[in-house]
Amino acid sequence: MFGMTRQVDPRVALRGRDHEILGRCEHEVFGRDVREVPEGSEVAYLALGCFWGAEKLFWQLDGVTNTAVGYQGGFTPNPTYEEVCSGRTGHAETVRVVFDPARVSYAELLAAFFEDHDPTQGMRQGNDIGTQYRSAIYTTSDEQAAVAAEVRDRFQRALSQSGYGEITTEIAPAGDFYFAEEYHQQYLIKVPGGYCPLHATGVKCG
Repeated sequence: MFGMTRQVDPRVALRGRDHEILGRCEHEVFGRDVREVPEGSEVAYLALGCFWGAEKLFWQLDGVTNTAVGYQGGFTPNPTYEEVCSGRTGHAETVRVVFDPARVSYAELLAAFFEDHDPTQGMRQGNDIGTQYRSAIYTTSDEQAAVAAEVRDRFQRALSQSGYGEITTEIAPAGDFYFAEEYHQQYLIKVPGGYCPLHATGVKCG
Protein backbone atom coordinates (compact mmCIF):
# COMPACT_ATOMS: atom_id res chain seq x y z
CA MET A 1 0.00 0.00 0.00
CA PHE A 2 1.39 3.39 -1.01
CA GLY A 3 0.61 6.77 0.52
CA MET A 4 2.09 10.13 1.38
CA THR A 5 5.58 10.07 2.88
CA ARG A 6 5.57 13.62 4.24
CA GLN A 7 3.43 14.70 7.17
CA VAL A 8 0.42 16.76 6.11
CA ASP A 9 0.32 20.44 7.01
CA PRO A 10 -2.31 20.68 9.79
CA ARG A 11 -3.79 23.72 8.06
CA VAL A 12 -4.91 21.55 5.15
CA ALA A 13 -5.70 18.33 7.05
CA LEU A 14 -9.13 16.79 6.60
CA ARG A 15 -11.83 18.20 8.88
CA GLY A 16 -13.12 14.90 10.26
CA ARG A 17 -16.26 14.70 12.37
CA ASP A 18 -17.54 15.25 15.91
CA HIS A 19 -18.69 11.68 16.61
CA GLU A 20 -16.87 8.39 17.14
CA ILE A 21 -16.90 5.87 14.32
CA LEU A 22 -16.83 2.81 16.61
CA GLY A 23 -19.81 1.73 18.68
CA ARG A 24 -19.68 -0.86 21.44
CA CYS A 25 -17.24 -3.57 20.38
CA GLU A 26 -16.40 -6.74 22.30
CA HIS A 27 -12.83 -7.98 22.10
CA GLU A 28 -12.58 -11.30 20.27
CA VAL A 29 -9.97 -12.60 22.76
CA PHE A 30 -10.63 -10.90 26.08
CA GLY A 31 -14.43 -10.81 25.89
CA ARG A 32 -14.71 -7.21 27.14
CA ASP A 33 -15.38 -3.94 25.39
CA VAL A 34 -12.21 -2.85 23.61
CA ARG A 35 -12.34 0.49 25.46
CA GLU A 36 -12.24 -1.10 28.92
CA VAL A 37 -9.22 -0.62 31.18
CA PRO A 38 -9.44 -3.30 33.91
CA GLU A 39 -8.64 -2.21 37.45
CA GLY A 40 -4.90 -2.02 38.05
CA SER A 41 -4.09 -1.84 34.34
CA GLU A 42 -2.23 0.91 32.49
CA VAL A 43 -2.27 1.98 28.83
CA ALA A 44 0.46 2.14 26.19
CA TYR A 45 0.09 3.51 22.66
CA LEU A 46 2.38 1.95 20.06
CA ALA A 47 2.58 2.37 16.28
CA LEU A 48 4.68 -0.09 14.27
CA GLY A 49 3.23 -0.29 10.79
CA CYS A 50 0.05 -2.13 9.80
CA PHE A 51 -1.98 -2.41 12.98
CA TRP A 52 -3.55 -5.79 12.21
CA GLY A 53 -0.46 -7.86 12.92
CA ALA A 54 0.77 -5.44 15.57
CA GLU A 55 -2.38 -5.88 17.65
CA LYS A 56 -2.04 -9.67 17.50
CA LEU A 57 1.53 -9.41 18.78
CA PHE A 58 0.36 -7.62 21.92
CA TRP A 59 -2.83 -9.54 22.73
CA GLN A 60 -0.67 -12.69 22.84
CA LEU A 61 1.69 -11.29 25.48
CA ASP A 62 1.24 -12.40 29.07
CA GLY A 63 0.08 -9.48 31.19
CA VAL A 64 -1.80 -7.67 28.43
CA THR A 65 -5.44 -7.28 29.48
CA ASN A 66 -6.99 -5.54 26.45
CA THR A 67 -6.07 -4.21 23.03
CA ALA A 68 -7.62 -2.08 20.32
CA VAL A 69 -6.50 -0.48 17.09
CA GLY A 70 -6.99 3.10 16.07
CA TYR A 71 -5.50 6.33 14.83
CA GLN A 72 -3.21 8.69 16.74
CA GLY A 73 -0.62 11.41 16.28
CA GLY A 74 -2.54 13.41 13.69
CA PHE A 75 -4.88 16.35 13.28
CA THR A 76 -8.26 15.07 12.03
CA PRO A 77 -10.87 14.20 14.69
CA ASN A 78 -12.55 10.79 14.37
CA PRO A 79 -11.03 9.88 11.00
CA THR A 80 -12.03 6.91 8.89
CA TYR A 81 -9.55 4.31 7.64
CA GLU A 82 -9.83 5.66 4.10
CA GLU A 83 -9.08 9.18 5.32
CA VAL A 84 -6.02 8.01 7.29
CA CYS A 85 -4.74 6.09 4.26
CA SER A 86 -5.01 9.25 2.15
CA GLY A 87 -2.21 10.77 4.23
CA ARG A 88 -4.34 13.86 4.86
CA THR A 89 -5.10 13.29 8.56
CA GLY A 90 -1.55 12.97 9.94
CA HIS A 91 -2.39 9.86 11.97
CA ALA A 92 -0.35 6.70 12.49
CA GLU A 93 -2.00 3.27 12.72
CA THR A 94 -1.67 2.67 16.47
CA VAL A 95 -2.33 -0.16 18.91
CA ARG A 96 -3.78 0.75 22.31
CA VAL A 97 -2.25 -1.82 24.66
CA VAL A 98 -3.80 -2.21 28.12
CA PHE A 99 -1.51 -4.07 30.48
CA ASP A 100 -1.09 -5.14 34.09
CA PRO A 101 2.29 -3.70 35.23
CA ALA A 102 2.50 -6.37 37.93
CA ARG A 103 2.75 -8.99 35.16
CA VAL A 104 4.50 -7.18 32.31
CA SER A 105 6.46 -3.95 32.50
CA TYR A 106 6.24 -1.03 30.11
CA ALA A 107 9.90 -1.65 29.22
CA GLU A 108 9.08 -5.25 28.29
CA LEU A 109 6.26 -4.05 26.02
CA LEU A 110 8.68 -1.65 24.35
CA ALA A 111 11.23 -4.41 23.85
CA ALA A 112 8.56 -6.41 22.00
CA PHE A 113 7.64 -3.26 20.06
CA PHE A 114 11.19 -2.62 18.83
CA GLU A 115 11.94 -6.26 18.11
CA ASP A 116 8.81 -6.79 15.99
CA HIS A 117 9.43 -4.13 13.33
CA ASP A 118 12.19 -2.12 11.69
CA PRO A 119 12.18 1.26 13.45
CA THR A 120 14.73 2.76 11.03
CA GLN A 121 12.46 3.03 7.96
CA GLY A 122 10.79 6.41 8.48
CA MET A 123 7.37 6.70 6.86
CA ARG A 124 7.06 3.04 5.92
CA GLN A 125 7.31 -0.62 6.91
CA GLY A 126 8.45 -2.73 3.99
CA ASN A 127 6.00 -2.31 1.12
CA ASP A 128 3.55 -0.41 3.33
CA ILE A 129 4.48 3.16 2.48
CA GLY A 130 2.92 6.28 3.98
CA THR A 131 2.80 8.43 7.08
CA GLN A 132 0.24 6.09 8.69
CA TYR A 133 2.90 3.32 8.83
CA ARG A 134 5.52 5.29 10.75
CA SER A 135 7.03 4.01 13.99
CA ALA A 136 5.86 5.87 17.09
CA ILE A 137 5.52 5.63 20.86
CA TYR A 138 2.88 7.93 22.34
CA THR A 139 3.49 8.30 26.06
CA THR A 140 1.02 9.01 28.86
CA SER A 141 3.47 10.24 31.52
CA ASP A 142 6.98 11.55 32.07
CA GLU A 143 7.89 8.11 33.39
CA GLN A 144 6.77 6.40 30.18
CA ALA A 145 8.72 8.97 28.14
CA ALA A 146 11.89 8.29 30.12
CA VAL A 147 11.53 4.52 29.76
CA ALA A 148 10.83 4.88 26.03
CA ALA A 149 14.00 6.92 25.52
CA GLU A 150 16.08 4.43 27.52
CA VAL A 151 14.79 1.39 25.63
CA ARG A 152 15.19 3.18 22.28
CA ASP A 153 18.81 4.05 23.05
CA ARG A 154 19.52 0.49 24.16
CA PHE A 155 18.00 -0.91 20.99
CA GLN A 156 19.90 1.63 18.87
CA ARG A 157 23.17 0.27 20.21
CA ALA A 158 22.10 -3.26 19.28
CA LEU A 159 20.93 -2.15 15.82
CA SER A 160 24.15 -0.25 15.14
CA GLN A 161 26.21 -3.30 16.04
CA SER A 162 24.17 -5.24 13.46
CA GLY A 163 24.69 -2.66 10.71
CA TYR A 164 21.35 -0.86 10.82
CA GLY A 165 20.89 2.90 10.65
CA GLU A 166 19.33 5.40 13.02
CA ILE A 167 16.00 4.79 14.70
CA THR A 168 13.28 7.10 13.35
CA THR A 169 10.67 6.19 15.99
CA GLU A 170 8.69 9.23 17.10
CA ILE A 171 8.37 9.55 20.90
CA ALA A 172 5.74 12.11 21.85
CA PRO A 173 3.03 12.73 24.45
CA ALA A 174 -0.15 10.84 23.64
CA GLY A 175 -2.82 13.00 22.10
CA ASP A 176 -6.32 11.85 21.23
CA PHE A 177 -6.66 8.20 20.24
CA TYR A 178 -9.51 7.45 17.85
CA PHE A 179 -10.77 3.86 17.76
CA ALA A 180 -10.77 2.34 14.27
CA GLU A 181 -13.78 0.75 12.65
CA GLU A 182 -15.08 -2.53 14.08
CA TYR A 183 -13.82 -4.69 11.22
CA HIS A 184 -10.24 -3.63 12.03
CA GLN A 185 -10.47 -4.72 15.68
CA GLN A 186 -8.77 -8.14 16.09
CA TYR A 187 -8.75 -8.37 12.31
CA LEU A 188 -6.56 -11.47 12.16
CA ILE A 189 -9.11 -13.46 14.14
CA LYS A 190 -11.96 -12.32 11.90
CA VAL A 191 -9.90 -12.97 8.76
CA PRO A 192 -7.69 -16.03 9.42
CA GLY A 193 -4.64 -15.93 7.19
CA GLY A 194 -5.17 -12.24 6.52
CA TYR A 195 -2.46 -9.76 5.58
CA CYS A 196 0.22 -9.80 8.29
CA PRO A 197 3.64 -8.66 7.00
CA LEU A 198 6.73 -9.34 9.09
CA HIS A 199 9.31 -6.55 9.25
CA ALA A 200 11.36 -7.58 12.29
CA THR A 201 15.11 -7.03 11.97
CA GLY A 202 16.02 -10.09 14.04
CA VAL A 203 17.93 -7.84 16.45
CA LYS A 204 17.14 -8.31 20.15
CA CYS A 205 16.74 -5.45 22.58
CA GLY A 206 19.46 -6.81 24.89
